Amino acid sequence: MRDAPNHDSPSLETVLDYHQDTKHHFQRYARGPGDLDWATQPDPFRRYQGAPVVALQKTQPQARPLYDEAFAPDGVPPRPISFESISELFYHSLALSAWKTTGEHRWALRVNPSSGNLHPTEGYLITGPVEGLCQVPVVCHYTAREHALETRARLEIPLWEELCRRIPGAYLFIALTSIHWREAWKYGQRAYRYCQHDVGHALGAIAVAAAGMGWKTWMVDDLSTHDLSWLTGTFFQHDAEPEEPDLLIAIAPGGERKDDSSPTRGDLHAFASLEWLGTPNPLSPHNLDWDIDPVATACRRPRGPANYQQVAVAGAKSNYPARPVSLAQVIAQRRSAVEMDGTTRISRETFYRILLKTLPCPGRPPFNTLPWKPHIHLAIFVHRVVDLASGLYLLVRDPSKQPTLEAAIVQGATWREPPGCPEGLRLFQLIEGDLREKAKQVSCFQGIAGDGCFSLAMIAEYETPIQRYGPCFYPRLFWEAGLIGQVLYLEAEAAGIRSTGIGCYFDDAMHEFLGLQDHAFQDLYHFTVGGAVEDIRLTTLPPYPEASAD
Repeated sequence: MRDAPNHDSPSLETVLDYHQDTKHHFQRYARGPGDLDWATQPDPFRRYQGAPVVALQKTQPQARPLYDEAFAPDGVPPRPISFESISELFYHSLALSAWKTTGEHRWALRVNPSSGNLHPTEGYLITGPVEGLCQVPVVCHYTAREHALETRARLEIPLWEELCRRIPGAYLFIALTSIHWREAWKYGQRAYRYCQHDVGHALGAIAVAAAGMGWKTWMVDDLSTHDLSWLTGTFFQHDAEPEEPDLLIAIAPGGERKDDSSPTRGDLHAFASLEWLGTPNPLSPHNLDWDIDPVATACRRPRGPANYQQVAVAGAKSNYPARPVSLAQVIAQRRSAVEMDGTTRISRETFYRILLKTLPCPGRPPFNTLPWKPHIHLAIFVHRVVDLASGLYLLVRDPSKQPTLEAAIVQGATWREPPGCPEGLRLFQLIEGDLREKAKQVSCFQGIAGDGCFSLAMIAEYETPIQRYGPCFYPRLFWEAGLIGQVLYLEAEAAGIRSTGIGCYFDDAMHEFLGLQDHAFQDLYHFTVGGAVEDIRLTTLPPYPEASAD
């Protein structure tokens, strides 16, 4: 794997061209399979055959912490790193949440959401000795089906200590990778976008699960993609579908992250010489090439500090009391709505409360994991919110960008603050009126976008940050969108409703509706929140039938 230069013009052109080429339009959709080839449907579970397996504990539901406590800075006392707590971290972030059956068909759902329930994201644990888990430092692959860790490599103590010394404050690490073919099988060329959404969802799931144990998480974002391939052992050539390294998450029990310096290339090269155990299983007998490799290569991060711009964003004031619902309950019951009922309404307070959670706030997960300022703002179609006029609203997540957004979005004569808006929530009404049909239209005519309480488009600052930080920032914009989506999923569950991400939308049609004239801003993700219609034809089974015996 060769690192691509951060500001290499051909790489930047590749990324910008990919984004344009994979837009859906009224006249045509992005390139994808006309029909699904069920004979090549990817196995949703990667296994490393021959690698030693350590079964993790299945976590029983706990009444505490409450869901809202996990989002409060220092709201949960830190638990020690142990076999039990690591088991719980994975159980509440990347594990199965249920099985669904109908007739002879059976499929798994997971805690972390995924486009089309295809799950391209793989997780790796890098940790020092933990009683009951490992006697020496290890790199392990997490397998969700068994809720277990596969030992890929064992480290010498000096190598582990050097890694921790170079990244101060970290007690363990989780790395995420993507298998692009899992998404491309169904979505074709646009799949790279969806894989990055899923990385953001998984990052958010890990950050919230860790916060529920009083742990802090942060991205170690000055390693190269090549470095991550060494850390995860994914640099090997093999016949199975490859994994593209995405990011590394550092985790510490309590306290704030410390200033860190990255390991030297020599330090990480030592990982390449380890004895790597297990052989990855092929997921399909063969697969099609949807030209994802060029953009993935162009987006690989070179090694070195990114020097991201930082903006001190004070969280909006909220006096809402903690709701009597446990974090574990919200995580376990999270589902993607397939259909909305078109009748459920939520209170204005609930709507504001959901939006408050999407704002970055010092010390509050999951956005405190990101080392850059917020680049995504929310264009919201309000349909059914009590005491709030239907219409188009805009949530500005970075106050410093409000003048730029006001100049760029020509839709709406005036920006009006809605009634009862909490202090610090920069929400503005642009249009008043029934926009349910418009919401459906820009989301590929899907009724779910107009039948909920509200839906939204995530509008990203696009050209400037990609040109400033290089092509590798393109997937990072989608990661931020996925983090927002993860919060919307959890907030909907806590409010007793449902939500779902919408990856099919007409990019430029949304830009035109807002009045965006150039590529300074781009639409990266749609979402809808409301009352879900349950499919009574499906039977729900527990994720791990043997859990009750643990």
